[in-house]
Amino acid sequence: FKFDVITLNMNYKILCLIILLNNVIYSQEKEYLLSTVAFYNVENLFDTIDDPNNSWDEARTPNGEDKWTDKKYNIKLNNLSELIPKIGFDVTNSHPTIIGLCEVENKQVLIDLISTGKMKDLNYGIIHYDSRDWRGIDVALLFDTNKFIPRKAKTYPLKVEYRGSPSFSRDILVVFGFLDKEPINFIINHWPSRGGGKPSIGQRFKAGELNRKIIDSILNLNPKSRIITMGDFNDDPGDPSVKVALKTKSKKNETKINEMYNPMEFLHEEKYYWTYLYKGKGNMLDQLIVSGSLLEETSKLRFLKAGIFNKKWLLNGRDKGKWAGYPTPNVIYGKFDPEGHSDHLPVFLYLAKEVN
Repeated sequence: FKFDVITLNMNYKILCLIILLNNVIYSQEKEYLLSTVAFYNVENLFDTIDDPNNSWDEARTPNGEDKWTDKKYNIKLNNLSELIPKIGFDVTNSHPTIIGLCEVENKQVLIDLISTGKMKDLNYGIIHYDSRDWRGIDVALLFDTNKFIPRKAKTYPLKVEYRGSPSFSRDILVVFGFLDKEPINFIINHWPSRGGGKPSIGQRFKAGELNRKIIDSILNLNPKSRIITMGDFNDDPGDPSVKVALKTKSKKNETKINEMYNPMEFLHEEKYYWTYLYKGKGNMLDQLIVSGSLLEETSKLRFLKAGIFNKKWLLNGRDKGKWAGYPTPNVIYGKFDPEGHSDHLPVFLYLAKEVN
């Protein structure tokens, strides 16, 4: 009888150990929902209609400098609609959930874009507001309506000077909503161009300060708020407008929960990656920056990694001259390229949500 009791006790302990080990192994095999968040400067996505309130769009009309016809416009739309769903597809096996865009003329060009080619069956929604930008271009957010539910959207005007007179640059767009049922904030930017020389440096610093002010206002409501600010900043990650005004960090382990981590800084300074070429020099103008709350191991929604969509077919491989290896736009000095997309490369990041 004693022997049998001991045997039963040993068997019970072994059984408990097996169950414990199985639980440990099972707990390590977690499943995640992956989402791609992308940003793309689509370079002068203009329709062919002349806007009487904007002299800048005259080049993009049938009689303008670029001879911008319906045929050329539709080619650009089709090229973009083929490209955008491929961003992040290699990992997630799906199209981007969130896409920040800049250099769009109006809401109609966005409607045309999501109704074209590969994008027309992907259930994208649009968040767009007309800004008072002197060039007549705006930022916007496209979102997969099956994965993201927007709740609030607001724009913040950015006052600048143009040719010595008070003017406006592109508004900063802020969108709050639920991604895979998790609350998150997206901020879309297109900061003032470098074309203004030294004075434009101060204008971009001002844009960085406004962006940081928006971020702080969100964090004041909830220090654990998830935030992704993205855009064409027209500056590199190490420039004062980003590093000082926006107060970004370059290392994950040094980023506190209420601070902003910039994964593009490492890509640019350590790996020499770029999204835009100017006179042969690579600049990381297009960036995605995440809040420390998305780096926490306990967060239900976590940042995984960032990258650049730098496929060879986006670069000019036909021209052996000064434009060889550059991102290929549709129009270069008035000459139309039917295989062009934009003079910028798209950027993206992956978010993961643990599935219970």
